[in-house]
Amino acid sequence: MEKALTIRDMVEKIRVEAGTENLQPPRGADLLRTLTSLLGNLNARIRETDMTYKKKLLQCYAQEEKANRAKIVAETTQEYLEMREARDLKELAIEITRSLKYFLRCWEEELKATQSRYGN
Repeated sequence: MEKALTIRDMVEKIRVEAGTENLQPPRGADLLRTLTSLLGNLNARIRETDMTYKKKLLQCYAQEEKANRAKIVAETTQEYLEMREARDLKELAIEITRSLKYFLRCWEEELKATQSRYGN
C-alpha cells in the first residue's frame, strides 16, 4: 500500500519541480493551482498547531515562576517546533506561489511579444 503524502511532502515535490529549467508553462499553472489549494490546508494546520502550542505555553506559565522563563521552556517543546514548521511551510508555499506567478507572467509577455512580432 502506498504511503499518503503529507502537506510538507507535496510542497517539497512542487518546490523541486518548479525549480527545474525545463518547466513548461501549462505544468507551472497546474503546480500553481495545486499549491494555492494547499494553502487552505496549511492555514488549518497552523490553527491546530497554534492552539496546541498555546495550551503548552499555559502549562509552562503554571509551572514556572517567571513568564519569560515559561516562554523559553515552552519554546523548547515539540509543540513549538510543530507550530514553527507549519508557519515556515506556509511561508515557503507563498514564495513558491510568487515564483510560479512571475514565471507565468514572463511566459505570457514573451508569448505576446512573439505574436506581435510575427503579426499573429
